[in-house]
Amino acid sequence: MAHAHPHPVHDHAPHAHPAQAAPWSMLALGVGARLMIAIAASAVLWATVWLALQ
Repeated sequence: MAHAHPHPVHDHAPHAHPAQAAPWSMLALGVGARLMIAIAASAVLWATVWLALQ
């Protein structure tokens, strides 16, 4: 069944706000560094919970 309203056309033109390159990537870090970041973030979050419950 055809309908009358138009749809936007898919194109590959440059966008008005292209993605910007990140100055660093977490994926470029080693497994040990990512693990240490995760442990540090977890410690900060648990400390926040602990302080909130005091």
